Amino acid sequence: MADVRGKTAFITGGANGIGLGIARALVKAGANVVIADIRDSSLAEARAALAADSQVETVQLDVTDRAGFARAADAAEARFGKIHLLIGNAGIGVMGPILDTKYDDWDWAMGVNFGGVINGLVTILPRIKAHGEGGQVVTTSSQSALIPVPMTATYTAAKAAVLGLMETIRGELAPDNIGVSAFLPGPVQSNIAMSGELRPEAFKQDSGYIDREAQLEKRPVSPLWMTPEEVGERVLAGIRANDLYILTHPEFAPGMRTRFDAILASMPDEPINQPRAEAIGFLLGNPVFDAQLARRTKQEELA
Repeated sequence: MADVRGKTAFITGGANGIGLGIARALVKAGANVVIADIRDSSLAEARAALAADSQVETVQLDVTDRAGFARAADAAEARFGKIHLLIGNAGIGVMGPILDTKYDDWDWAMGVNFGGVINGLVTILPRIKAHGEGGQVVTTSSQSALIPVPMTATYTAAKAAVLGLMETIRGELAPDNIGVSAFLPGPVQSNIAMSGELRPEAFKQDSGYIDREAQLEKRPVSPLWMTPEEVGERVLAGIRANDLYILTHPEFAPGMRTRFDAILASMPDEPINQPRAEAIGFLLGNPVFDAQLARRTKQEELA
């Protein structure tokens, strides 16, 4: 979506951190923004911070609540008519040793970080297709999906699922003029360390992370982490370019290359079975990767 002016974006987890940074960039570019967030107090603060009431609507939303998601989408359309951009950004930082991970930790982490994305797609994607004006789906994954590190099993599992989901639906939605982007940020100045405050009582009975979450809330936010404003501008640029991948931190490139090299180095060192390759050809590649490489090459040539 090269021109976002006058278009409407629905942003989950949009009242602070990365979500608010994206909202700020879109408002500045002339888009209407519907900020959906679970905290009422944060919604009020976000609206005041953006200071653009004619372009901003706020709705309280728990992304695991499917009926609530439908009501929030209805409210967005009642205010601005049509939704063009679905930005699934709501997420929680549920992390800890795998041997301490209990069912409540898995259920809450996957319910928000992956289930919330699914709920957004099922609720809003048909509405974008129905108006026929095209649009963009942007979902926040994480660098952890590309460089998994210890102690992040629940978080990384959800974020890797999000990445695979975006890569899968990119080609499917292209004929409807709906772009798809996986947003994979590194560390950003946000309040994700406060995720424990949001844990519902229903997910506190069989958890191995409660004490760890209390300690995580004391972790300082480093000034070296990227600001939400810079991240928001990078996401806006990715939307305008219809990039499949929106990355933020070049510091991760060597680690990503090592991971990809490790995977390729593990490939069986034997000749390709050509008849088998022909029989499973539909599984051996995806045109969206070729298109993204060509898009980035062209952008570099024009820069």
